[in-house]
Amino acid sequence: MDAGVIGTGAMGRNHVRVYTELKEVGTTYVYDLNRAGAEEVAAATGAEICSSMEELLQKAECVSVCVPTPYHFNTAQQVIGAGVHTLIEKPICLTVEEGERLIEQIPDGVTVGIGHIERFNPIVREIGEIVAAPLYVAFHRHNPASARVTGSSVVEDLMIHDIDVVFNALFPGKDYTLSSSGTEDVAGVLATFGTTPVYLSASRKSSKKIRSIYIEEERRTIEADFMTQEVYVYRKPCHYDQTDGLYRQENIIEKLLVNKVEPLKTELQAFVRCAREGKPFPVTPEQGLLNLQVCEAVKVGLGI
Repeated sequence: MDAGVIGTGAMGRNHVRVYTELKEVGTTYVYDLNRAGAEEVAAATGAEICSSMEELLQKAECVSVCVPTPYHFNTAQQVIGAGVHTLIEKPICLTVEEGERLIEQIPDGVTVGIGHIERFNPIVREIGEIVAAPLYVAFHRHNPASARVTGSSVVEDLMIHDIDVVFNALFPGKDYTLSSSGTEDVAGVLATFGTTPVYLSASRKSSKKIRSIYIEEERRTIEADFMTQEVYVYRKPCHYDQTDGLYRQENIIEKLLVNKVEPLKTELQAFVRCAREGKPFPVTPEQGLLNLQVCEAVKVGLGI
């Protein structure tokens, strides 16, 4: 199956690189209004440049839309309208209203997915399999400032990754309440599912890059790192004691065996296979829309 990438920014370049590495993909085509950018990524990967989006849509059977968010709706609309399987980088669109309109236009037989890459991080699958009855959950996603980010708040830039995991992987379909505080660059959200508080924090002001999950259950605590793809389980000690005035406890710490992979490679492999077999992509447009709805609710609480 031949693949295409529209947009050669930071994420688009990675899509081109991965497509050219996948055995499931024949030729990878690339198009960008900035032809110099397209030429650069094509020279580095062996992809073929298209002179127009129309040319790319005639040649590619599945396409990644990696343009800036304000152009998601119009670009994805053209790709879907051409009957080409489409993967839209997160978020699905700039606004919920655009996302709703786009979903209405998806015809039968066209696979459309949303590129929420952390859903394909192996720690998400591992945690989903072992978590039974969480009492408290916390996600932290903090970044140093980046010149790459323009025109979006920390909510749809960073926090949306954890929103997707929480609302579609850990607590799918569950009723919730939501409160938020912060600014465009630093935000905290408390989502409550039944009696379980789930805290999400995101920042673009950190001096340290953090991507973590922390989960407490009755008899154990689970910690995971999105970057190192490591998961640790801390089991409650059988006994406590106090020696020379110092409190001591014995913990059982288990490190889970995680098959470390590049999440983007797993994501694009899944997209190509779903497109080829006519199956839904694991992150559906409806889930992408829900993520954007939660983002908009969070931003209302932030007053932005």
